[in-house]
Amino acid sequence: MAERQIIAIGDPVLRKRCRPVAAVTPNVLKLLDDLAETIYAGDNRAGLAAPQVGVPKRVAVLDCGTGLIELINPEIVERRGEQTGPEACLSIPGLYGYVKRAKYVKVKTLNRAGVETYVEGEDNVAVCLQHEIDHLDGVLYIDHVQQGELFSEATDKPVDLLRVLRLSRPSVGM
Repeated sequence: MAERQIIAIGDPVLRKRCRPVAAVTPNVLKLLDDLAETIYAGDNRAGLAAPQVGVPKRVAVLDCGTGLIELINPEIVERRGEQTGPEACLSIPGLYGYVKRAKYVKVKTLNRAGVETYVEGEDNVAVCLQHEIDHLDGVLYIDHVQQGELFSEATDKPVDLLRVLRLSRPSVGM
């Protein structure tokens, strides 16, 4: 296992839809292990998706206080309810924003053995699942934030959402 470098906003890999995993190989298992080691290597890390370490594959891990959840080719198959709360992202350091998400989700995924399984999450776990799966589709939490609802972690003052969105899409004219 190895801790991986986390890619920051502006890298085009964060905006790409990731390729499905064709087979659970030793490389995929190593990627899962590395992602887990990376989230446990720092404080306040709830999850990490493969594109955040430069790998455009549909793989992610999370631990929102209920133990490690590994996702391979995850797909949300059920959503219920609604909640709004603060989210942040390791690839967008220093900011947080308020995002509306489903309160409950059911996710179809593969486990380490390549067997289809289901993961269910409510409240914070549902948020984490949706956040990490969004990464696999090239979507960042800032895409769900409304103007005036993005803040600096250092000052709690609002940050210009449009400026941050432009930074997240470097190929788009500034």
